[in-house]
Amino acid sequence: MSRRAPKAAAPAAEGTPTRGTVIAAHGRHYVVAPDGGGAPLQCFPRGKKSEVAVGDHVTYEPTSADQGVIVEISERRNLLYRSDQYKSKLFAANLDQLLIVLATEPHFSEDLLGRALVAADANDLKPLILLNKTDVAAALPLARERLARYRELGYPVVEVSIRTQPEAARDALAGHLHGHSTLLLGQSGMGKSTLVNLLIPDAEVATREISTALNSGRHTTTFTRLYALPGGGSLIDSPGFQEFGLYHLTEGTLERAFPEFRPLLAHCRFYNCHHLHEPGCAILEAVEDGRIARERHALYAQLVHEISQVVR
Repeated sequence: MSRRAPKAAAPAAEGTPTRGTVIAAHGRHYVVAPDGGGAPLQCFPRGKKSEVAVGDHVTYEPTSADQGVIVEISERRNLLYRSDQYKSKLFAANLDQLLIVLATEPHFSEDLLGRALVAADANDLKPLILLNKTDVAAALPLARERLARYRELGYPVVEVSIRTQPEAARDALAGHLHGHSTLLLGQSGMGKSTLVNLLIPDAEVATREISTALNSGRHTTTFTRLYALPGGGSLIDSPGFQEFGLYHLTEGTLERAFPEFRPLLAHCRFYNCHHLHEPGCAILEAVEDGRIARERHALYAQLVHEISQVVR
């Protein structure tokens, strides 16, 4: 006797509160995948202010077969932002880790790397640095040299060549990604899209489905999206970016987001030390004697300056 294929979950009736996960965002347009299966649908937040992020678990009310209204956001484990002096932009919610994609070439930005690591520490996320294009032998020694200080600080670095050794790259990442919710960060040109296609066999199909739900094919490279990983876990891909503002962080959060600062914070002469010019500052003493890299302190000083420029 032949077995019938399981039926796809029927869409909820209009107005019936339904649970789902936000799997894509573009402006005030969101795509929600219903819990229990079924086609994703385009949803809009109730009211003018939008506080929804990819990775959010939400309750929505269907208004038609392919649209709905988000009426509630479940409590989040965390919420990652990017911000400038004027506004904050929600990145993603309910994350476990950040996967920061770099390459031997083109030249990667240490400023962006440093900011991503600060964001990870500030949100209690595990950071993982991925160095791609190790097959470019001429550029590999310099890339390794630039990453040496981050290895010494305890940040894990995985080296791969996605283009020439895709299976080895997949195997190197499998243990880090399985069962976790991971946000993928990286500048354009680092191999992020190639990595997504390697890890998500049907990524292009899923992207087209999401784009259809957004009612526009032009969004395929500009929206943040969540993919389910084969075997468990999820990967959130964000558009390539050139800036990573952290204006929303406080000075207290910043100083603790630098792991090399933390053991010294209790040893400053003044309890409210800013670690910029103060006498008896344990952080500045460590910069002078080489225990803390000047470049890392310069990043801290720049971030402190930026949060002082916020227009409230």
